[in-house]
Amino acid sequence: MKLENFKTMWGFEGDFETACIQAKEAGFEGIEGPSPQDQKERDYWKTCLEKYELEFIAEITTGGDYVPKRDHSVIEHISDVEIAIKNSLELNPRFMNCMGGCDAWEEEDSIIFFKSAIAIAKSYDIEISFETHRSRSLFTPWVTRRMTKAIPEMKLTLDISHWCVVAERLMDTEMDTIKAIAPNVHHFHARVGYAQGPQVPHPAAPEYQKALQSHQECWELAWDSQKAKGMKISTMTPEFGPDGYLHTLPFTNAPIADLWEINCWMAETQKKHFNDYTKY
Repeated sequence: MKLENFKTMWGFEGDFETACIQAKEAGFEGIEGPSPQDQKERDYWKTCLEKYELEFIAEITTGGDYVPKRDHSVIEHISDVEIAIKNSLELNPRFMNCMGGCDAWEEEDSIIFFKSAIAIAKSYDIEISFETHRSRSLFTPWVTRRMTKAIPEMKLTLDISHWCVVAERLMDTEMDTIKAIAPNVHHFHARVGYAQGPQVPHPAAPEYQKALQSHQECWELAWDSQKAKGMKISTMTPEFGPDGYLHTLPFTNAPIADLWEINCWMAETQKKHFNDYTKY
């Protein structure tokens, strides 16, 4: 089994070809992000992906925004899934990564959403993986465990950092739950959170090594499960980002670190971690 890294489009402000050049030069195997709604822009993305021989993971965001709008119904969230899949197919995505559902829903509504989204993806012959994310249906490890028990075929994009904030602790305290959902983990978002936030200032800093190690121990459980299932490729997107995640200096709002440098560090560090861990 090998690890493939994908460059996130979150926080990137340049044109798509520049993103592809960056990804290729840094040794990433692909790009992850939302497919453009404009046809000409999709054509441009397709040309760039083919030119630089990069894979693509397409992002779905349901409910009208990254934090879902509370007046959007379950049916509207389901509709968003199909719209996004249709919009992405010509880019030949490896799979769809979905930030879906709403944390305020009854769990019965979340089950309806996930089962419907899985059925839609199957009808288009594409895999869908659901991200563990604050404000979404999978906003805690324990809800996620109940969802995977109710829907065993459900695939997960594991982002531990969100749960650290919701639970106000590192997730190595919940290894029984992480182990229970590990067979469902399909993809990883490699951002390091801590008890009071979803993103440490820099994962290489010695004061955050405990947080980094906690995330790595959780990832290892999922890698064990993937290897046991015979998966040949594991995918990971280093996803340190802006929008309140990146720490800034007071008054000037100047960022204290460079996001691309951090994500490249994560890609290199976790590929080495993966190779060292899985070679035995």
